[in-house]
Amino acid sequence: MMSIFNEALFRPLFNITVFLYNILPWNDFGLAIVVLTLIIKLIFFPLTKKSLKSQKKLSELNPKLQQIKEKFKNNPKAQSEATLALYRESGINPVAGCLPLLIQIPILIGLYQAFIVGLKPESLALLYGFIENPGVINQTSFGFINIASKMPILALFAGALQYIQSRKSSAQLKSSGASMEMKSMNAQMLYFFPVMVVIIGWNLPAGLLLYWVATTAFSIVEQAVVAQER
Repeated sequence: MMSIFNEALFRPLFNITVFLYNILPWNDFGLAIVVLTLIIKLIFFPLTKKSLKSQKKLSELNPKLQQIKEKFKNNPKAQSEATLALYRESGINPVAGCLPLLIQIPILIGLYQAFIVGLKPESLALLYGFIENPGVINQTSFGFINIASKMPILALFAGALQYIQSRKSSAQLKSSGASMEMKSMNAQMLYFFPVMVVIIGWNLPAGLLLYWVATTAFSIVEQAVVAQER
C-alpha cells in the first residue's frame, strides 16, 4: 500500500516541485512550494467551493433540525426519517460537503511528504529521467528564508493567518442559522487552532511553514470568492 501511495502521489508531487524549482526564477524551492500549492488549490477549487456551499446550507437548516429533534426527542427513528426528509426537500446531501475534503486528504499528505523529502539532497535520486537534476537544492528562499531551518517568526505568521481564516469562518457561521452548540465550539477553535499551529510550526523547517502559510492564504481567498457568489 505504501509503495502505491509513493508512486501514485508522493513521487509525482516531488518531481513537480523540482520541475518548478528548475524553471522558476532564482531556483527558489520556497517559491516552488508556493506555486505548487496554488496549482493544487486551483485544481481542487470546484470541490472546495461545493464543500463550502454545502456547509453553508447545512448551517441554515439548523433551526429546522433543532425543531425536529425537539419534536421527536423520544422517537429516534421518526427523528431520523424527518431529518432525511428535510435534507431531500432542501436538495442537500449531508455527505457531499465531506467527500471533497476526504478526496483531498491523500493529496495533501503526499504534498507534505514531498516537501519534507525535497529538503534532503539524497532525495534527488527519486527524480524521473525527464526531470533535470539540479544537483543541489538551494535552501535560501526569497533571499532570507532558510527552508531547512526553523523560523519561529514564520510560525507566528502562520498562526496569525490561521486566526484570520478562523475568524472569517466564525463570522460566516454567526450570520447563518447555526446552533448555539456549533457556534460555541467554533468560538473555542477560533483561538485554539491558531495557537496549535504556532506550537507545531515552531520546530518545523521553514519550507513546511511556507506550505502552511500559502495554503492558509489561498484558503482565505477561496472563502472570500465563494462568499461573494452566495
